[in-house]
Amino acid sequence: MKKTGKQNIRWNTMKILAVGFLSVIFLGAVLLWLPVSNEKSISFLDALFTSTSSVCVTGLVTIVPKYQFTITGKVILLILIQIGGLGVIACITAFFMLLKRKITVKERVVIQEAYNMNSLGGLVGLVRKILIGTVVVEGIGAVFYAIQFIRDYGVAKGIWYGIFHSISAFNNAGFSLFTDNMIGYKDDTIVLVTICFLIILGGLGYFVIIELHENKKFAKRITIHTRIVIIGTVVLILFGMIIFLSIEWNNQKTFGEFDTYTKILNSFFLSVNFRTAGFNSMDLSGLKDSSLFYSTLLMMIGAGQGGTAGGMKITVIAVLIIMVFFVLKQSNQEPHIFKRTIEQKLINKAAAIVMFSSAYVLFVTLLLVETQDYPFVRILFEVVSAFCTVGVSVGDGGILSLATLFDDFGKSIIIISMIAGRLGVFAFGLLIVGKAKTTHF
Repeated sequence: MKKTGKQNIRWNTMKILAVGFLSVIFLGAVLLWLPVSNEKSISFLDALFTSTSSVCVTGLVTIVPKYQFTITGKVILLILIQIGGLGVIACITAFFMLLKRKITVKERVVIQEAYNMNSLGGLVGLVRKILIGTVVVEGIGAVFYAIQFIRDYGVAKGIWYGIFHSISAFNNAGFSLFTDNMIGYKDDTIVLVTICFLIILGGLGYFVIIELHENKKFAKRITIHTRIVIIGTVVLILFGMIIFLSIEWNNQKTFGEFDTYTKILNSFFLSVNFRTAGFNSMDLSGLKDSSLFYSTLLMMIGAGQGGTAGGMKITVIAVLIIMVFFVLKQSNQEPHIFKRTIEQKLINKAAAIVMFSSAYVLFVTLLLVETQDYPFVRILFEVVSAFCTVGVSVGDGGILSLATLFDDFGKSIIIISMIAGRLGVFAFGLLIVGKAKTTHF
């Protein structure tokens, strides 16, 4: 196939992915806007914001889900989170598989592009493994949650809360049915560690989870991608914990009132959440500006490729760090790690992702600073949280996101940022810039 043919396929595939993604968001907004889904009236923009946040598995909210939605609305919200985490294409493929319909070559190409794979082989099997793995992990998480929630809320509500929060955590969504998110459980080890466990698994990515499961006896060599993601995850979690403990240790608005164990537990919880999910065990508006700044770095890095988390991805940052290391020491070798050379095209892609992401965040931040009249650091925090589909926020003085205080223009910009972050730099950029034209020099 000629290069032009590949470009056309990629362009058409990106359009299919984008249209499917946007269609789910719009349909979700309509369903969340209907009277049957709401305890009280809701504007369509807030319904659209909530739908976008759930499908993009972000977690920013301008309404309180517990009080705003009926059980119907909450179930719709949960379905949107699950679709957003798995991906529209995986859900459609699963539907075809249930109907025992054969997946065509064209549909396999779309799946390949959605999961950024190099070949068409084993795609349907991969989707099947993703679906089974998701159900198993979310089921285990729901059981651990239920142990605690049944004690607090009774059997029926405890099981429902367990299922909802397990799906929300594994998909790195950060939505909660509690009025204070997880602040009420700030000293509960089982609840907080279960959330972190699910978030980390979702953030590692489906490819890493599947590889580790299939190679649980370490009979085969673990791939470079998996090694980088695991090492990067551990390093970033520890880095975040050290940052929060050192800055917030005596801050009476955050860690100051905790004992040593609770400080360590919540620093771990914050470090995990600030890279991928939007749960919070304390009022984040109390964090010092230095903590908020370092948190934006964690959010921008994000987690692993091919999972439920956002950000620029650990592998992208790792590639650039390795490249910089080889340039600084003026090595006559190409950048490599674990005895494997890093191709120049991967370095170019990593640089493009970092440049585009940084430029987008800075532009949108400046735009909102000039139009919304709120402090720079807090708007930067909100923008990065939206673009990297994290969902943490300094809030509106209560439990809602800072975006609640924005006008319709500001909320619309945050909606676009969530969509851009979830689609990914190349998909979003390709839709804006358009496909390349064949030129001769």
